[in-house]
Amino acid sequence: MGRTVGRSRCPCFPAVERGGAAPSLGVERGGAAPSLGVERGGAAPSLGVERRGGSAADEAGARWTRVTTPHGAPGSARHEVTTRHPNVAEPRPTPHPYSKIEGTPRPDRSLGWVLTRKGCAVSDLENPRRTPTDAEAGTPSRGASLDQVLQVSASLAAAMNSVIEGKQAVVRTAITVLLAEGHLLVEDVPGVGKTLLAKTLARSIDCTVRRVQFTPDLLPSDITGVSVFNQDVRDFEFRPGAIFANVVVGDEINRASPKTQSALLESMEEAQVTVDGKTYTLPKPFMVMATQNPIEMEGTYPLPEAQRDRFMARISMGYPSARSELAMLDLHGGVSPLEDLQPVTDAATVSSMVQAVREVHASQSVRQYIVDLTHATRSSTALRLGASPRATLHLLRASRAHAALAGRDHVLPDDVQQVAVPVLAHRLIPTGETQMARRTTADVVGDLLQRVRVPAPTR
Repeated sequence: MGRTVGRSRCPCFPAVERGGAAPSLGVERGGAAPSLGVERGGAAPSLGVERRGGSAADEAGARWTRVTTPHGAPGSARHEVTTRHPNVAEPRPTPHPYSKIEGTPRPDRSLGWVLTRKGCAVSDLENPRRTPTDAEAGTPSRGASLDQVLQVSASLAAAMNSVIEGKQAVVRTAITVLLAEGHLLVEDVPGVGKTLLAKTLARSIDCTVRRVQFTPDLLPSDITGVSVFNQDVRDFEFRPGAIFANVVVGDEINRASPKTQSALLESMEEAQVTVDGKTYTLPKPFMVMATQNPIEMEGTYPLPEAQRDRFMARISMGYPSARSELAMLDLHGGVSPLEDLQPVTDAATVSSMVQAVREVHASQSVRQYIVDLTHATRSSTALRLGASPRATLHLLRASRAHAALAGRDHVLPDDVQQVAVPVLAHRLIPTGETQMARRTTADVVGDLLQRVRVPAPTR
């Protein structure tokens, strides 16, 4: 009989003999030794062995096997033993959960962490073809109805209006941008509640929230993340930055340098981040709410055109009325109401509402009206730079969200006119004559709304 080279730690698992086709299970020599059922591309395992791993090295030999014997130690019904091939090194740690590459871990109910290959996860031992549930996938099973959109939006607006006094129109625009899958830029003088608006919207939703204070010494890696060498595993691991959240609040974005501002370009347009050649998908829903002071303020850097064009809308808080400011003294004179604000919805519900907004119908005449408006900005003599094709797409999405908040399943030209100024004005660059006439780009958009022909209602 061959020399024994190794023994299992388990008292019920026999030693592995050299020279045999399979480890013995207590059968005398000369008899047929029962198979352990190691699954390697052949028939189904007879004793419940599942092959772990999924790397290219597994094509040459199994690295890890989990053996489930039908009769384990005395008094137990099952007994599991994990063995390793003596000539194969231990597997390396799995990549970060944000990674898109093969080998992304996901929780499994029966076997703990298992590896996935090309997006197909190794499922339970009892049901290898089990479909992941909605909670595991992180997305709702179906879109919300317009009634649910109205109900949740009303609760969201009520929660925000309980903190922000006298700014119902601003709150409505912020919710519109949220449902339209856009990003919001709040520009105004200091002290009017820009950051408070962003924090109120973020706290009203039960989701991940990150706040970034933009300063001149802020680095792009502080936002996107960085790869750090781990001495324990002797490999680089990715540390996510502040951009990995459902709602990102960027305070005073124009205080940072243009190099740091450009770190948001990919994430705002494609909802992903690329670091060291690897792409990481951001969670959904994803929204950036940034505040900035006017560019004539000291120590600011104006946002480049490419950065401004990625914001769906720009709003201005403005000074409150005398009545609203008096109510603010009573409301905020002691404890801030933001501390007692409770979430009224969650990320999954917001995602279902976004899906419902996508299905709002926009007729061909309304689409043509949107295109006519954007083309009018490009041919206007009062503007040096007109609206981009991205602005046309954002105008359509914002119009759908505005119609859904009104309880309609179709877009009207009135919806387009209501969102045209906040969606288009910040993307336009006026000519010198327009600036000398003290006309803003919002005034130019208002003039274009009066000139462009409104489509007649269809029957």
